[in-house]
Amino acid sequence: MNTPITINSSGVTAADVCAVARYRAPVAVSASALDAVAASRLIIEQLAAGDIPSYGISTGFGALAQRHIPLESRVQLQRSLIRSHAAGMGPLVEEEVVRALMFLRLKTLCSGHTGVRPVVVETLAAMLNAGIVPPVREFGSLGCSGDLAPLSHVALALMGEGEAADAMRAAGIAPVELREKEGLALINGTDGMLGMLVMALADLDMLMRTADLTAAMSVEGLLGTDQVFRAELQALRPHPGQAMSAANLTSFLHGSPIVASHREGDTRVQDAYSLRCTPQVHGAARDTFSYAAVVADRELASSIDNPVVLPNGSVSSNGNFHGAPVAYVLDFCAIAVADVASICERRTDRHLDRARNHGLPPFLADDPGVDSGLMIAQYTQAALVHECKRLAQPSSVDSIPSSAMQEDHVSMGWSAARKLRTAVDNLARVIAVEAVTAARSIELRSPLTPASSTGRAVAALRAAGVGGPGSDRHLSPELEIAARLVRTGELIAAVG
Repeated sequence: MNTPITINSSGVTAADVCAVARYRAPVAVSASALDAVAASRLIIEQLAAGDIPSYGISTGFGALAQRHIPLESRVQLQRSLIRSHAAGMGPLVEEEVVRALMFLRLKTLCSGHTGVRPVVVETLAAMLNAGIVPPVREFGSLGCSGDLAPLSHVALALMGEGEAADAMRAAGIAPVELREKEGLALINGTDGMLGMLVMALADLDMLMRTADLTAAMSVEGLLGTDQVFRAELQALRPHPGQAMSAANLTSFLHGSPIVASHREGDTRVQDAYSLRCTPQVHGAARDTFSYAAVVADRELASSIDNPVVLPNGSVSSNGNFHGAPVAYVLDFCAIAVADVASICERRTDRHLDRARNHGLPPFLADDPGVDSGLMIAQYTQAALVHECKRLAQPSSVDSIPSSAMQEDHVSMGWSAARKLRTAVDNLARVIAVEAVTAARSIELRSPLTPASSTGRAVAALRAAGVGGPGSDRHLSPELEIAARLVRTGELIAAVG
């Protein structure tokens, strides 16, 4: 993607974040944003030259904010802040997460409310454009006073220090000697947790449509009815997500010979909840993600720092760095992901139980007893669902005070974001197992044929190397193929 994402002083969009973080779109800083940055810097320099202590400009930080720092020590103050705060530990986080937090910090620096010099903005933009991804560790952020440790590892690279120093030199990017307020401005934001939320929501938008598709495949494979998805029934309970899910199911099942085959004379009064209530569960998840997107959009339009330069020229301390708004919705999304995974697994299990699958062989095995069919695929799916349920335990209900009780209530939003990423990845695998199972059920209904949409999904699985009914074979590679098709969006794209 070669079209630059231009950053103004008014914020960015979710699409901008994904373009820069995932697809390495270059960034450009507008002239108006640089003008706003320069104007706010003048205010900071006036305060720095004055006799009145100003937090982060001529004082220490956190619990050490009462100490006035003399002029000759302020460069060292900023350098020490970044060095000491770059204290993350554990595995490296993904490159797309680092690029997202770099881009979002750049967005706030361009707002004209942080008081940094234009050279700081230009250098951070140059790092992104050069593909420099400073190593950021899994643990270190409490989601309050910003994602301090993760952002400090990025700021360390901007100073020409740390593990990315060689990459900076190789790219010809001069390190920045940070001055008053600049170290604090580089690390005092919710950028990591927000970036992970934005990317999770992009993934979930695609995964929910795919979950509707695999649910439709299960309706066919289990000889369910499509009548409960009619629009007039959804209108009685007008949740938008429910209506969207039901419309998807109706569309995917349109013209299905399998569904039509038992529409007349079927003695069953109604399907099990895992089929009949799919729009209600998938829809509630969709509405949850929609609310999270509203919060994300508000954050994307925000300028989060402490202290901030206000439009009237005053500089004020504040608490906007607290991650609670983002942390809550990250946890809320993880709860919804767990429930979608759970209903997905329940549909899968019905395919395998001959007491409930309406005439199919046990475990969809070729020679039951000799063959185990998809028995253990469901075990794997159940393990993934269990993990999703464990990850649904909220992080945001916890708080471990820090900084000698100055920062005595924190959001744990970074932790909420990390577990949501794992839950989303697990959901893709859960959906993949349902796709593999439902596809086999559909083919075992031959000579009846599926709807054109679900038929294209079955064909996509087979074309990619996921085998159909037959004797037992090494199943793990086929499940991984299916998971790739789900995760990349190829499966839903095959349906059109």
